[in-house]
Amino acid sequence: MCYDLSTVEYQKLTENFSEILNIDVLIGGPPCQGFSSANRYKKEEEDPRNQLFYIFLKFVDMANPKVIVIENVKEIISKDNGHIKNKIYEIFEKRGYKVTHKVLDASDFGVPQKKLRNFFVITKGFNFSFDLMKKEKPTTVKDAIGELYFFDKNINNSNYYINTEASTPYRKYLRNNNNIVKNHDIKYPAEIVQKRIAYVKQGENWQSIPKELFNNERNNRHSSAYKRLKENDVSVTIDTGNAHSNYFHPIYNRIPTVRENARLQSFPDNFEFFGTKTSQYKQVGNAVPPIISYEIAKQIDKIIGRKY
Repeated sequence: MCYDLSTVEYQKLTENFSEILNIDVLIGGPPCQGFSSANRYKKEEEDPRNQLFYIFLKFVDMANPKVIVIENVKEIISKDNGHIKNKIYEIFEKRGYKVTHKVLDASDFGVPQKKLRNFFVITKGFNFSFDLMKKEKPTTVKDAIGELYFFDKNINNSNYYINTEASTPYRKYLRNNNNIVKNHDIKYPAEIVQKRIAYVKQGENWQSIPKELFNNERNNRHSSAYKRLKENDVSVTIDTGNAHSNYFHPIYNRIPTVRENARLQSFPDNFEFFGTKTSQYKQVGNAVPPIISYEIAKQIDKIIGRKY
């Protein structure tokens, strides 16, 4: 059953989803670009860019959850001199909630990727501390995708099967019960792109490529352009691109597949992505890494009295 949240009557929601009135935690990532200290002549509630935020807020008022989690880009803390952050504190504190926030790096919690995102954890009657979240040793790119390397020697468009035992705890976490790997459609880019990236060693970028291989001379390319991942380090932040991704496989002259990106995001192999290839890359790139979500969820469960 699907609804357009901007038009649906909330009575209909409570009739069809009565459990919403008895929930402990509400999680979302509503955009709030319309909050601005320069927005003096328009109510922020009326700014269309805040529409989803205020729809989310209606769910808060309707469900009155014990805990609310809001995830967004790290820049939300400093943008407009902290106005958006302060507005979020103000909105929820008026409703009797205590607000705390922190920018977390996913690689600190065992995700093989450097990904900085801000999390607001908003509680009523409980105290949440990010400092109690258990940190882990970094997981490397090779640990995440190294066991998929041999598939490049036998490229096909069907499902792949891993016929070896998982050799590390992280690989054991990633594997599904039948060891089948989906969303791993290996594609190599145009010959000129392969020729360029062949000059780039692990950890290096476009500056290692001879100038004559580019159509125009530019010295202002972003440091992530033609970046080759390092096997013994965490990945750069996974993006939503497909053909336009900046980073490349640590040993092959191509971008990572959807599955390789998913593993770098800490999605286990039993999580299958659907839709066009472009859509699959966006789904992976826009996601919060499951492992960091799990760590936050464990702390929430502890404070509201559940046993893990």
